[in-house]
Amino acid sequence: MIRVEIAKLFRRPRTYVIAGLLCALPFVVAVFLATTRIPPPPGQGGAFLSAVLSNGSLYPAAAMALVMPVFLPVSVAVLAGDSVAGEASQGTLRYLLIRPVGRTRLLVAKLVALIVFVLFAIGAVLLTSFLTGITMFGGEPAAGVAIPADVTSLSGVTITPFGLVMRLLATVAYIVISMLSVAAIALFLSTITDSGLGAAMGALAVLVTSQVLVTLDAAAAIRPYLPTRYWLAWVDFFRDPILWRDIERGAGIQLVFLVVLLGAAWANFMTRDISN
Repeated sequence: MIRVEIAKLFRRPRTYVIAGLLCALPFVVAVFLATTRIPPPPGQGGAFLSAVLSNGSLYPAAAMALVMPVFLPVSVAVLAGDSVAGEASQGTLRYLLIRPVGRTRLLVAKLVALIVFVLFAIGAVLLTSFLTGITMFGGEPAAGVAIPADVTSLSGVTITPFGLVMRLLATVAYIVISMLSVAAIALFLSTITDSGLGAAMGALAVLVTSQVLVTLDAAAAIRPYLPTRYWLAWVDFFRDPILWRDIERGAGIQLVFLVVLLGAAWANFMTRDISN
């Protein structure tokens, strides 16, 4: 069942269209930075956009900072919202469950396919942004292989190629956890409606509300528990020493949302009356 869902994911053109659009934003930003050589003013823009002007090896981190706040969550919400509700609206969900496939197994297969998509999308952004950064901003790979040369951290300390790779892997892990919490919201809504668009829009409404409350002083009491509060905490991986406080809090919050909402999605899906 998992193989079927993954194959279905990569047979659909929208998977590649979404990945292409995610890669396009960092490329467009790189073109403007490379042609103007004008960094963002202090306190504005991605934390890495000024640094990449001197070493393009750091551009994958800048690219993730660009797609993380909006484009990647929207993509995940759209696919997760359509995962169950889309099958129901097309009338295929009933036929899937007529086969000897348990509801739990089907839901797990949907979740695994979403994890694969998140990894595929992030991998595409990292690869294309690394090639874009090296091409447009310099910073040749070390020893002629695809390992970036030394770069300077946000704290002004040099990061070795191995250290940069490890920090990028940690960043990917953190972003995957964050995006899975988005998927859990949309997947839960997808089990209570037959509209994939409705489930996706509901998940996005939750995220937009969270973003607004994060910036609202009156909501300071609940700010640490909002799903988007620590989305960009992975930036601290690129400081030296690494600042773990926000990273640990962010990962903990995302795991709580993930477990609770996946449990709610499973409970609702197990008792749902499939009439279409």
